[in-house]
Amino acid sequence: MNIPTANTPEVLIETLLQARRIVVFTGAGMSAESGIATFRSADADTTQGLWAQFNPQELASPDGWRSNKQRVWAWYEGRRGAVLKTQPHAGHRAIAQLADTLQSVHGQAVQVDVVTQNVDNLHERAGSPQVTHLHGSLFAPRCAACARPGAFASGEPDPKLMHLEPPHCLHCGGYIRPGVVWFGEAMPQEPWRHAEDAVDACHAMLVVGTSGVVWPAAELPINAHRLGKFVAEINPTPSGLAQYLNLQWPSTAAAGLPALIEALKARAA
Repeated sequence: MNIPTANTPEVLIETLLQARRIVVFTGAGMSAESGIATFRSADADTTQGLWAQFNPQELASPDGWRSNKQRVWAWYEGRRGAVLKTQPHAGHRAIAQLADTLQSVHGQAVQVDVVTQNVDNLHERAGSPQVTHLHGSLFAPRCAACARPGAFASGEPDPKLMHLEPPHCLHCGGYIRPGVVWFGEAMPQEPWRHAEDAVDACHAMLVVGTSGVVWPAAELPINAHRLGKFVAEINPTPSGLAQYLNLQWPSTAAAGLPALIEALKARAA
C-alpha cells in the first residue's frame, strides 16, 4: 500500500528520531476508527436498540451493579462481544511498529510506552507488547469481593441478552465483575503510577484520539508539557489540550500514524 508521507510534520519526524523513550497516549477516537463507538456515542446494536431505555452511566457504576448485577454483566458482555468482532486498524499497527522502526533508523534501542484510556485491548491485538490501561479492560474481569482475576463463561457473548448471571470467583465464591473503571470509582493506582513514571522519563509524547477532557487521564499530557517534553497531538480536530501542545497534526490515527512510520523509514533508506 502506498501511504502518502508528504504532510507528515518535519518537526515531529526530527523529534522522534532523537527520542529514546516515547509515550503514546490514546483515547476513544483511536478505537472509533475500528468501528467501536465512543462511550458518549451510541452503539447501534446496544445503546440505541435493546439498551436505549438505560443511561450508560447508570450501567457503568457501582450503584448499577448493586441494583442489578445480571443486567450490568449482560451489557458488558455485549460490549465485549462487539469488540471481538472488530480489528485493530493501521494506526494501532503503526504504534506497535514504532520502536522497531526508530531502532532500525539510528541503531539504538527505543522504548515506546503505550498508555490508553480504552478498554478494548486493540493495542495488544495489533502487537504492542506492553500497554498500560488507565480505565481497565473488558478482557480482565475480577472478583467484586476479593479482587482476584476472574474468568469468563465459555462461549461467545450474546449481545441480545439483557440479563445474564455473572460467573462466580473460584477463590471466594463472589461475583465476577467487569474489569473496567466505573463512574464514581478511583483509577487503579498501579497503572496510574506507571503512566506517570513513563511521562517523567519520556523525551516525546504522542496524544492520539483523545478529547482531553476526561480526568485525571488528561493530566498526563499536561504534566508532560510542564516538564518540558515535546507533546504532539494527532487528531482530526484540536482537543481540549491545545494550549499544552508543541504540535497539533490534523489527521486521523489510521492515516497519520502509518504515514509517520513510512516517513521515519524513508530516513533510513
